[in-house]
Amino acid sequence: MSKVALNTPAPDFELADYTGRPVRLSDLLGRNVVLVFNRTFL
Repeated sequence: MSKVALNTPAPDFELADYTGRPVRLSDLLGRNVVLVFNRTFL
């Protein structure tokens, strides 16, 4: 994976939402986006 330089637009990517539907970052252009990467420790 290549590094992203500071002050550049985020690369477009796709993740599943809480219902399992795919959502692309570009679909949310102009909206505030919060990404949460939850890590579980056992």
